[in-house]
Amino acid sequence: MAHHDDQEFTEYFTAKRDSVRRTAYLLCGDWHRADDLAQTAFVALHRKWRKIRDRGAVDAYVRKTLVRAAIDESRRPWRRERHTDEVPETAVPGTGGGDSLAEAVSTRADLLAGLARVPPKQRAVLVLRYFEGLDVASVARVLGCSEGNVKSQTSRGLANLRAVLGEEVDTRG
Repeated sequence: MAHHDDQEFTEYFTAKRDSVRRTAYLLCGDWHRADDLAQTAFVALHRKWRKIRDRGAVDAYVRKTLVRAAIDESRRPWRRERHTDEVPETAVPGTGGGDSLAEAVSTRADLLAGLARVPPKQRAVLVLRYFEGLDVASVARVLGCSEGNVKSQTSRGLANLRAVLGEEVDTRG
C-alpha cells in the first residue's frame, strides 16, 4: 500500500472506529465480540482500500461487511446463547444516582437485552434503520436484499422486540 493510501486509511480508521464499534455492539450485544466484528470489517476494508475509487461509499462498505460478519458469527454453533436459571443481582430502586439516570440505564439495558433475543437479520435491520438512521433503500443495499424484505424484516423484528420487552416499542425515532 502506498504511503498516501496508508495515511488515508489511518485517518478513516481513526475517525470511524468508535462508531463502527458501537454499531457492532448493537448488532451482537457484547463488547468483546463487537471489537472482533469491527476488526473484521476494518481488515476487509484495508484489503480493498486501494481499489475503492468512490471514498463516499466507504461507510456503506464497512456497514455491509460489519452486518455480514455479525450474521455469519451468529450462525456458528459455538456463538449461540446459553440460558441460565440464575438471575443476576438487581439494583434497589432509589439507591445512589438520580432516578432518571437509573431509568435510562435500565431502559437501555432492557433494549440491548431485547435486541440480543431478536434473530440476527431482524436485529441488523433494526440497528441499521433505528440506530444508524438509514432509510429502507440504504438498508436494502447494505444487506443485499429487496426493499420489501427490509420492510418485512423490520415489521417482524419490531414484533419480536415488542414480545421480548413485553411493551410497546416507540419507532418514531
